[in-house]
Amino acid sequence: MTAPAVSVVVVSRARPDRLRLCLTGLSRLHYEPYEIVVVADAQGMAVLRDMGLEDEVKTVAFDEPNISRARNLGIGIASGEIVAFIDDDAVPEPTWLTQLTRGFEWPEAAASGGYVRGRNGISFQWRARTVDRTGTSAPLDLEGDSPVLLTPADGRAIKTEGTNMAVRRTVLAELGGFDPAFAFYLDETDLNMRLAARGHATAIVPLAEVHHAFAASTLRAENRAPRDLYDIGASTAVFLRKHCPNGEHRQVVAKLRAERRRTLLEHMRDGRLEPRDVRRLTARLEAGLAAGRVMALEPMPEIPHSPQWFLPFETRATGRSVVISGRLIRRKALREQAVAAAQTGDCVTLLLFSRSTLRHRVRLTRDAVWEQTGGLWGASTRSQPAMRMARLARRTAEEVRRIARQRGLDQA
Repeated sequence: MTAPAVSVVVVSRARPDRLRLCLTGLSRLHYEPYEIVVVADAQGMAVLRDMGLEDEVKTVAFDEPNISRARNLGIGIASGEIVAFIDDDAVPEPTWLTQLTRGFEWPEAAASGGYVRGRNGISFQWRARTVDRTGTSAPLDLEGDSPVLLTPADGRAIKTEGTNMAVRRTVLAELGGFDPAFAFYLDETDLNMRLAARGHATAIVPLAEVHHAFAASTLRAENRAPRDLYDIGASTAVFLRKHCPNGEHRQVVAKLRAERRRTLLEHMRDGRLEPRDVRRLTARLEAGLAAGRVMALEPMPEIPHSPQWFLPFETRATGRSVVISGRLIRRKALREQAVAAAQTGDCVTLLLFSRSTLRHRVRLTRDAVWEQTGGLWGASTRSQPAMRMARLARRTAEEVRRIARQRGLDQA
């Protein structure tokens, strides 16, 4: 079967370093054909020039705090059969698109979503979930790693994450893309509900993985303390107007207030916020709720065909995956070896083990090396014991088995 052409849309604003790392990952995908569409501010455009990518990707200059409007601009010039989305503070595994597009092997699948790992590169932020008309998500217990096609139940939708999802362009175009009323928060959830309302099925593909860092922005600090809750309030009010019966609104809003207050007080207890911040943020939440209740909802006309030809990106990856493993004490030499291999186009996994029980962490470096550090006797997943004895060769083999399909090692 011929692989579908995919347009990958990335929106970036005021996070040039994160965009650079995201593009490092996107430029080394084990997939073809795909194009990259970047919707970004001036800082983002400067990153493209610095990386020498300005002639290899499609771009839209945009510097407004509205992710839905930005994504729609990206969809407008996307020419692929499938449009995939990833955030600028995320990096994809090399086989991300190979796995994500498996969901579209079902002709009836309108969308496909994968799993998202957190900032330590090990634990999951999100896996399979459903969402209801109040915007409340619930986990789906899926067994194994095989793709699953799911049809939404009455009043619920299959949840996909905005940083790891794909939709057929024809379906996106017909729906008018993302609703600009959602500047931030619940933007993809609204799309999920609209897909469900039309009876569209969604595939969940566990092995389509991205690593998401929750980077700092105008809305949250590096320590994840909120800087503003206006958009959360506004988006919640709009979502309820669109999808939830009026009689349930008061209860949902009361729950939102209680949850956000509890979170704010936890941040204050831990020293990340001051009492005045709690008062200010609470007021901003209320202002957003009030604005969302009366906001004029824009019409969402069908998005026309892209005026641009498909621009296939020539991946820097050769398709060859290698593993370099050793003791942390030899990290300088091992890192130099890993960088040299990455420069040839290899997908390089570098395993650095200390003689300890430290938990493991994974990151993609700016040199395009997947570096995993941790104790030789430490856990790399929550299911493993905190300590267990192992030799270097055995532990290396275990970690390779854990990441083989995501990193393309099963084809090596």
